[in-house]
Amino acid sequence: MDLGIAGRRAAVAAASAGLGLGAARALAAAGVRVAICGRDRGRLQAAAAELDERAVAIRADLADPGEGARFVAEAGERLGGPVDILVANAGGPPAGTFATTALDAYRDAFEQNCLATIAMCQAAVPGMRERGWGRVVAITSLGARQPMGNLIASSTARAAVTAFLKVLAAEVAGDGVTVNSVQPGSHLTARLAATSGAGLAERAAAIPAGRLGDADDLGAIVAMLCSEHAGFVTGAGLPVDGGANRGLQ
Repeated sequence: MDLGIAGRRAAVAAASAGLGLGAARALAAAGVRVAICGRDRGRLQAAAAELDERAVAIRADLADPGEGARFVAEAGERLGGPVDILVANAGGPPAGTFATTALDAYRDAFEQNCLATIAMCQAAVPGMRERGWGRVVAITSLGARQPMGNLIASSTARAAVTAFLKVLAAEVAGDGVTVNSVQPGSHLTARLAATSGAGLAERAAAIPAGRLGDADDLGAIVAMLCSEHAGFVTGAGLPVDGGANRGLQ
């Protein structure tokens, strides 16, 4: 299916591995020129090589929100023009409950999983509005919709960025810019494998689809939300979870 975005320019954050790389792969397959960022230079270069010869790798650490804005600006410079598509993403905060999570951990989670996205939007969205076309998709978590007690800092920060995206979507919809989020459930990434250990089979069995997701499952949905076909979809938070969310919303 032609998504109608071949030749567009995209900045995909935290895309040296995992869900971000899945999104970058799907966009590259649709003919989009892609810039990716990550902290580890070796993994970043390997990911860029996997995408195609036009992919651009930029080292950035989104624990500093200012790095997010720099990434978007540098992506535009190296891709030959301002970005049309922003996929906001960042690594997840450590697990923890109310009893085990210190105040500083909330601050760290908020900077990486909320303020970095805001900074990237501030760098990318004004130009999108001027040109009359743009797509913002944030990769958040099912924890923004269905809070997870063992990921209290993550759920708190993801809920905050979801509210920001909802307000932003309403402000820029009339300018041809859509703003959405995808809310992944359990996807088989290195982080999930490291934190779950032998519990992966149990996690999969608890999902109605009967399996864990993978990065390409999520990437396909991100690319669709970035497409021409999704121009009337904005302000949405879409679970991508194999049916794990049981709520009515």
